[in-house]
Amino acid sequence: MTALRLTAAQLTARIGELAGLLADTVNGGASVGFLAPFERERALAWWQGRVDAVAAGRLAVWAALDGADRVVGTVSLAFPFPGKPNSRHRAELVKLMVHREARGQGIGRRLLAVAEEAAIAAGITLLHLDTETDSPAEHLYRSAGWTRAGVIPDYAADPGGVLRPTTLYYKHVGALTS
Repeated sequence: MTALRLTAAQLTARIGELAGLLADTVNGGASVGFLAPFERERALAWWQGRVDAVAAGRLAVWAALDGADRVVGTVSLAFPFPGKPNSRHRAELVKLMVHREARGQGIGRRLLAVAEEAAIAAGITLLHLDTETDSPAEHLYRSAGWTRAGVIPDYAADPGGVLRPTTLYYKHVGALTS
């Protein structure tokens, strides 16, 4: 697996593959912010809405590519808006997804490590994320050294529309400064 940080042009070029991945993830039951059934057209529109943020440097998106150069996973880092100097040390890990057919191969763990390494290189010292409580993703985050901050009950609907709790996690990365 190769992890490629996508430019805005590369994101646009791979938008169909990323849309297929997003639709597969949601329709497979993962809670990443959408309800099932989730159509490819909606996934295309969602990814298209990310292009400007990537171009502006507010969002970093990586695509995991298999040996045939197909997108099998993705992860993103959302950086704070410029003009918010009290948060320039942190970023949010968002939309870690692996295609159902590619799971169990360490792709999610590798994407997580790539995002953490990129955060350190960008001067980020604190990462945070939220994930559905008791989801498979929780095991990944805990085993990768993330710290559970707490649980919010009935935070978001799962793809089936049922309200579920969300667990917040954080991880210190890089050198802490005061």
